[in-house]
Amino acid sequence: MNINKPHIAMTNKINFATLTYEKFRELAVTSGLSHHEKVGFPNEYREGKEGEIFADMLLKVGSLNRERLVALEIGPGCSQLPVMLANLCASKLGTVHFVDSQEMLQQLPDAPHIQKWPGRYPETPGLFEKLIGKVDSIIAYSVIQYVFAEANLWDFIDRCLVLLNDGGEIFLGDIPNVTMRKRFFSGNEGVQLHKQFTGRDEMPDVQFNQLEAGRIDDSVVLSILARVRAEGYHAWVIPQRTTLPMANRREDILIRKP
Repeated sequence: MNINKPHIAMTNKINFATLTYEKFRELAVTSGLSHHEKVGFPNEYREGKEGEIFADMLLKVGSLNRERLVALEIGPGCSQLPVMLANLCASKLGTVHFVDSQEMLQQLPDAPHIQKWPGRYPETPGLFEKLIGKVDSIIAYSVIQYVFAEANLWDFIDRCLVLLNDGGEIFLGDIPNVTMRKRFFSGNEGVQLHKQFTGRDEMPDVQFNQLEAGRIDDSVVLSILARVRAEGYHAWVIPQRTTLPMANRREDILIRKP
């Protein structure tokens, strides 16, 4: 099965296109779901891919290689990716901080080097007093689309910036960009994939210059870069490996404190 499908799937009565913070809390305690489904993905999108996703992250986020690493993951969910990050921090004699709902956090392992902060970031009392200016790496993987849709994206990013130490980095990973998706499905590869998926000899419905309420597009991605650069931080958009599950319509942003 080709997992680069043109549409978000719906399995086990989960509408993966309409998830919110509260719905993720419900998924976390729903029996019969895989850890992929609990964090908002059909199994075929993530099964066997988490190791490759983490390896891609390690290549892009150089601060994750620091000894005595202090890492913060916002919205880790309960997949294997935060477990891999926790294991990395242990190997670096460092610490990892996880911010998510209590329902998600209780499914992650406990260890002396792991600190859990239940709640919706940045509504996490005590975290800022403890971590301002001390964090090497902040990870928010496949998260900011939900912040954009139901919270304040600029406050989210600004509050992350103040946590960084010198050379510290923020990795906003796996950002679904609706304009990028349209560009893909306006090209030959996307057209052929659409026909294969639908089983019909028809062109994808692609409309540029159209407002897509609640969805991240090029203007949002580029605005993030413009804002953090204006505040004195480096920032880049980075493509995903073509072998990652949704590389044809998702991209990453790396922010670094000079």
